[in-house]
Amino acid sequence: MTGVIGYGCGNLFSLICSLKKIGERAEVFTEPDEAYKYERVILPGVGAFGGAAIRLKSGGMDKAVLSLAKKGVPVLGICLGMQMLFERSYEYGEHEGLKLLKGEIRSLSEDTVNLKIPHIGWNALNFKNKSPLFRYVGEGEYVYFVHSYHAKTDEKILATVCYGTQICAAAGGENVYGVQFHPEKSGDTGLRILKGFIEL
Repeated sequence: MTGVIGYGCGNLFSLICSLKKIGERAEVFTEPDEAYKYERVILPGVGAFGGAAIRLKSGGMDKAVLSLAKKGVPVLGICLGMQMLFERSYEYGEHEGLKLLKGEIRSLSEDTVNLKIPHIGWNALNFKNKSPLFRYVGEGEYVYFVHSYHAKTDEKILATVCYGTQICAAAGGENVYGVQFHPEKSGDTGLRILKGFIEL
């Protein structure tokens, strides 16, 4: 069974519907103590990093995520949820992340020229390292993005997309993964990515 972290910063309805569509039992939980009953957890996220980080920490959910990751429980961060897996973000100031992945979150404007920000729309995945997360997805399949910041990292990059330059679309390994795109809004491709996650 999959637990989706409900901390006031996620697109929960679409995500739960997508998981149920692939036959996975899933529910939203809001208390850190509830996290330990699930086989895997998903950290969704929309909005700004600083506010989301405060919400995650205020109820102790950050400690629960770190504890689950240490125990080997599969963790998936989506969009802002992915960004919070990294060490820090520079979105409207400097904010500390969960430090489960090495790297930092920077504005797309630093790396793109004459392109609209936020980056909104469908882009093709370019695989950089083999991962069970993408076991049902082929090179060049399209997924849906909505973001203004992205992960700057040289480690554990699983996939990139081209938006002026190659930007990190997915990162992670072992039991901790993050995707900058929204699998719950990415049609059949997104469902197959979620299937890959629940089979980790």
